[in-house]
Amino acid sequence: MTLIDAPTAFVPPRPKRLVDHFELGLDAPICLTWELTYACNLSCVHCLSSSGRRDPRELTTEECKEIIDELERMQVFYVNIGGGEPTVRSDFWELVDYATAHHVGVKFSTNGVKITPEVAAKLAANDYVDVQISLDGATAEVNDWIRGPRSYEMALQAMANLQAAGMKNFKLSVVCTRQNIPQLDEFKAIADRYGAQLRLTRLRPSGRAVDVWDELHPLPEQQRELYDWLVAHDGEVLTGDSFFHLSAFGQQLEGLNLCGAGRVVCLIDPVGDVYACPFAIHDEFLAGNVRAPGGFQGVWQTSELFQRLRAPQSGGACSSCQFFDSCKGGCMAAKFFTGLPLDGPDPECVQGYGAAALEERKGDKPKPSGDHSHRTAPPARGTAPSGMGPVRVTLSRRREDVAAPPVSACNESPIAGFAPARLTGRVARVAADPDAGRSDGRTEGPSR
Repeated sequence: MTLIDAPTAFVPPRPKRLVDHFELGLDAPICLTWELTYACNLSCVHCLSSSGRRDPRELTTEECKEIIDELERMQVFYVNIGGGEPTVRSDFWELVDYATAHHVGVKFSTNGVKITPEVAAKLAANDYVDVQISLDGATAEVNDWIRGPRSYEMALQAMANLQAAGMKNFKLSVVCTRQNIPQLDEFKAIADRYGAQLRLTRLRPSGRAVDVWDELHPLPEQQRELYDWLVAHDGEVLTGDSFFHLSAFGQQLEGLNLCGAGRVVCLIDPVGDVYACPFAIHDEFLAGNVRAPGGFQGVWQTSELFQRLRAPQSGGACSSCQFFDSCKGGCMAAKFFTGLPLDGPDPECVQGYGAAALEERKGDKPKPSGDHSHRTAPPARGTAPSGMGPVRVTLSRRREDVAAPPVSACNESPIAGFAPARLTGRVARVAADPDAGRSDGRTEGPSR
């Protein structure tokens, strides 16, 4: 009698998700952050670009238009313009008009200083522009303690002007801190009052925020409060990829749920330097400069750094965690600027591994590559709301040879509004053929 092995049951491979394709990178970013200037009328204590003073090496108007032409050829969907305060650049509106006329959508972040009724009317008439008003407290007491005197009043007046002009679904952007987490419902009410869409983003320890992150970042119990609130308001609030580390609580949140640095997003700073991540402006993440031969496309497609980031990643110490597929180890920038290894847990890991890693870290935390803060310190803010202690701001000596980190990342998820069945053009080619989005000559790199 001959024994015949029973046939092995066929297990079909798991269909690749869109995120799985994006891990390999695309031949052009879906969106990119472009910091046009470091000039700013405010001195927010958590400013990710340490903004205040203009850099005299800023890209000229013609150089900016050449970059826009390049982005149009590459079929970049939109640019997210920030700063500093981008609207204080004298050519800002000219560049916005030039971009939208060349099929490059514009999303820009502003504190509202230039959003007059006349400007609001012009913005409302352009279907290819999206505006994001920054507000970090649902009351003047909380907001102005972080952003500066009368900044609350200025932001609300800008939203009132946009509403009166008939602009729909502009964004109200909030950086979540331990001081404003209790105000989530109030933020939603403000957004609804002005016909805006609420967008919450994560506080990263970059720029001036390096010095205040320990005092401002949400407490562990507030992380859970934020997660539960986002789940309860699913589909009503934008988060982009800010909070994918919270997905380790269980249910995945909306958004990319993946670090898109160098894969689908990147940053161009005011002097043309290109960085992998809008929140990790440091020489270690510098990929090149748009003023070099080959321009932006050359940096995006041939940078050795970007090739390493697009290579398969092992996951490092986090790969054995049951939630790794949800949070992918968290935010690269948050780990870097808190002195944690890039292949380790996020400092705000909701399973507690980040807190343990912070206790065991060795050496000094990395410092941002530049400081464009005003030469004089901002007014003292005194005692924080809700009994918190004062936030201290350290204004370090400016290095003239380097740039600084930005104010914001993509205004919303790079894949917002896209589903596999609706993909067209370049993204559809990548979804069908993962290798279509990869650059030739990619090399292995360190795990992230």
